[in-house]
Amino acid sequence: MFGVFKERRRRQLRSQSVPNEWRSIIARNAPFFDRLSDADQRELLGHVQVFLAEKRFEGCAGLQLTDEIRVTIATQACLLLLHRKTDYYPRLMTILVYPSAYVVNEVRPVEGHIWQEGREGRLGETGRQMGSMVLAWDAAKSGATDPSDGKNLVLHEFAHQLDFEDSVADGVPALGSREDKLSWAEVMKMEFAALRAADETGISTLLNTYGATNPAEFFAVATEAFFERPRALRRQHPRLYGELQRFFRQDPALYSSEPSSR
Repeated sequence: MFGVFKERRRRQLRSQSVPNEWRSIIARNAPFFDRLSDADQRELLGHVQVFLAEKRFEGCAGLQLTDEIRVTIATQACLLLLHRKTDYYPRLMTILVYPSAYVVNEVRPVEGHIWQEGREGRLGETGRQMGSMVLAWDAAKSGATDPSDGKNLVLHEFAHQLDFEDSVADGVPALGSREDKLSWAEVMKMEFAALRAADETGISTLLNTYGATNPAEFFAVATEAFFERPRALRRQHPRLYGELQRFFRQDPALYSSEPSSR
């Protein structure tokens, strides 16, 4: 019964008109929006309405939250939801936004029972058990305004949230059929191994070698490239592009600002 009321409320939110101020923010900070089809624009705006109604934003380190911050982040996050049945990142409740990079104390293993404690600067993070996401606003904004530089903090972190939807952070989002899962596993295993080899040998790659850290980071990095450098990814990694295209049910090469020869 709760699900029925939730979906009814979401339909109502998606049908509401979007404030003109939001449209101006999206036009200014998310230039990919104008290149979407009219139908995709309407769908994306509907998702943004639901997202902003259901997720709580908090400003950190003195940052005063504005509609620009909330709408810019939401628009990028909801791009990943187009054409797919979605529950709007159900494990995520709160988005913490810092003005810029923030510092955390971290304890990490070195060797055996030896651990090292230190301070580390970060632009963003999320976790399966956190229920929250942390983003640096300057990085979130720059990732949106330059949609073909290959870097997008928001897409990266929300790809992790998609990964969490099957309750395991393993770089495998919730897929459909057994055939989909087998095809995904084969291609991702091959591509992950290739990126690790490139990282170890120093070979230049289209994909950020941070994706060689583990399969979860590989999926997040691949998602960034899929939306930011789709034409290059399709040309250099056609099987990887095909898997992401089937999962996201989109072809970003059709609306990308990336030069065709890049």
